[in-house]
Amino acid sequence: MPSTPGPTVRRRRLGAELRRLREAKELTVDQAGEHIHRSGPTISRMETGQFRFVLRNVSDLLDLYGVTDDEQRQTLLALVKENRRPAWWYSYGDLVPRWFQVYIGLEAEASTITTFESLLVPGLLQTEDYARAVIRAASPELPAHKVDRAVELRMNRQKILTGDQPVQLWAIIDEAVIRRHVGSPTIMARQLDRLIEAAEQPAVTIQVVPFTAGAHAGMIASFTILGFPDTGGASETVYIEAPTGSLYLEKQAEVRRYEAWMNQLRSSALAPTPNTLSIIKAAREDLQR
Repeated sequence: MPSTPGPTVRRRRLGAELRRLREAKELTVDQAGEHIHRSGPTISRMETGQFRFVLRNVSDLLDLYGVTDDEQRQTLLALVKENRRPAWWYSYGDLVPRWFQVYIGLEAEASTITTFESLLVPGLLQTEDYARAVIRAASPELPAHKVDRAVELRMNRQKILTGDQPVQLWAIIDEAVIRRHVGSPTIMARQLDRLIEAAEQPAVTIQVVPFTAGAHAGMIASFTILGFPDTGGASETVYIEAPTGSLYLEKQAEVRRYEAWMNQLRSSALAPTPNTLSIIKAAREDLQR
């Protein structure tokens, strides 16, 4: 966890305030966009922290919203200037689409991450070799040096699990994740060992939904809920990823619905210990047969 808010949280904070000001004036996103010669969807992306702010645009929006208090204006405009400082992952911009850069920023600044994966080990818990096998399978056109950098990025993301204030990670995975052989048997065995080791970390909780659970809430889609200590706006965000984009949900009703699904998954899954460790170890032993 960074000691001060990073660029993604600053964007979210500024976006939430701009949305509050717009709604107080009973203006639509299209009306706001017309004022600064932008589209309504662009205003929506600004308000959810998914668009890099331009100082002039924000200043013009504050005029439209009737913000005349000098201290309030300077505070908000200062956030725009701070957002210009690049984050550590920007150097990987040639590998990572803009929509996923937003997620990396949220992930790096979250205090809690609760995730369900039905197909693969969550990125924060992958070994280098497992990550390389997944990346190669998903993007076979990538040259070797770009694959190496993509793996490097994934390993750097895992640093949020260590340090003085590690993120609290709760990962629920389907049994198919530990049974599917990704890479060689050796690579998969090391990945399962990594899950066993991670499950013993104080900040990490792992559960497995066994095949015997039958139909369960996670069969709809994999998803992640990120919690934030102080964003000046929504304290939780639901993230859903697709091959060519992503969806971020922040409305309270939507977040609560996904929280309910996650709680159902917790109930369907094996207890974190010792049952989850037992099924992972059993999958590990099956690799040696």
